[in-house]
Amino acid sequence: MTKKINKILIANRGVTAVRIMHTCRDRKIPTTAVYSTPDRLAHHVFMADFAVHIGEAPPVESYLNMEKMIAAAIQSKSDAIHPGWGFLAENHKFARMVMDAGLIWIGPRPEVIEALGDKIEAKKLAQKANVPTIPGIMDVNSIEQIKKWMKEEKIAFPIMIKAVAGGGGKGMVKVESKNDLQHAFAQARSEALKSFGDDRVLVEKYIERGRHIEVQVVADEHGNVVHLFERECTIQRRNQKIIEEAPSPSINEDLRKEICFTATRLMREIGYNSAGTVEFIFDSNTNKFYFLEVNTRLQVEHGITELITGVDIVGIMIDVAMGKKLPFKQSDIHPNRWALEVRLNAEDPKNFSPSFGTITRLQIPQGPGVRIASGVYEGADIPPYYDSLFMLLISAGADRLDAIRVMDRALSRNLRVEGVKTLAPLLLSIIRHPSFIAGEFSTRFIEEHMDELISMFKEKDSQDEVLKIARYVAEISALGPQPWM
Repeated sequence: MTKKINKILIANRGVTAVRIMHTCRDRKIPTTAVYSTPDRLAHHVFMADFAVHIGEAPPVESYLNMEKMIAAAIQSKSDAIHPGWGFLAENHKFARMVMDAGLIWIGPRPEVIEALGDKIEAKKLAQKANVPTIPGIMDVNSIEQIKKWMKEEKIAFPIMIKAVAGGGGKGMVKVESKNDLQHAFAQARSEALKSFGDDRVLVEKYIERGRHIEVQVVADEHGNVVHLFERECTIQRRNQKIIEEAPSPSINEDLRKEICFTATRLMREIGYNSAGTVEFIFDSNTNKFYFLEVNTRLQVEHGITELITGVDIVGIMIDVAMGKKLPFKQSDIHPNRWALEVRLNAEDPKNFSPSFGTITRLQIPQGPGVRIASGVYEGADIPPYYDSLFMLLISAGADRLDAIRVMDRALSRNLRVEGVKTLAPLLLSIIRHPSFIAGEFSTRFIEEHMDELISMFKEKDSQDEVLKIARYVAEISALGPQPWM
């Protein structure tokens, strides 16, 4: 039984809202944007067919306000809601509210979001489906419990304390020694409470030279589950990804088959529908992978998978929400390129402190093998209230070195952003680093190499350009009139 979607409200802002609007334009589906007061002139507002103001700057009053989102959908006569990533994307209560209001929810079923949003529940589901999980203990209430488990299971430091709810690197604390245990336990619980309103934590063994590998899965309501292969998201800062690539340079063909098959099996057992990602941590010392979590939403890095497979993941989500079958089988998916993505955040590349203000100049990279997902335009403001991501740069090539070369061109030659600081110098240093090029890195790459990466920055600003022009003018005038003039 297929339903028709006539207009989609995108319950989000910036890069994610613009990305979804592109697919809606392809499908000739009108869109509704929502915006807070500081976002009234934002890129996503101009790009949508309709726009509804939903409140003041703080997310609680605007982008996290479920009642206002539903009201905006009804007011704009939208019959479906796509949540994007972040904000309400993994909120099962919101998904239920959307459906109760008689609207179509573009994403997995609310009960699946709820079960997988709880790390303890998700781990139990993974164990039930015979998916390897990291050695650990669930529902930890005391330091004594942790010490007892470490003694019994012969677990050595470091360990990781994690919030049971939520993600995005919040409520995660690494513990190096017994002396740090008390403080780390308190810190993880208070961060968890502050970020997710839930102070439950679990404890796991910390995988030393871990690499972060995730599998993109799409599924329909007719029992078809297909993986679109894996991505590697090992390069992170403060547990948040900043560079992703597909396929992963860390695994061979046999491991690839195993990890992708494992992810598909898990999603089939859960009864998943829509697009979702199964995240694993890969221990390169032992060649073993362990289940981390399932992201029940579109992910920031979905674009690299789209580039290597030719599949529009947002389009699939819309089709599945309408009740359609997946238009392909597993045997139809043949990746034939390598893709790399960097996240351009408005942050100081030396210390990651946020940088807000007006983008006074913006030159966006172009040329073969480049895909840009931008949430801004020249003259746009980057407000201090939201995530600092304002653009995704994606490059593709026949192989990994090719994709790195294209990214080098995009970052070093074609990109200009003035008015705010960005991570561009750091991203360029990383992709030029011999260890990165060799594919030898772990989740600690940035903290281990930070000083060296900063020393590679090339300082260049608009004054350089002015001097270049001045020098050229001087040269011409010194030579006098030339025949080509």
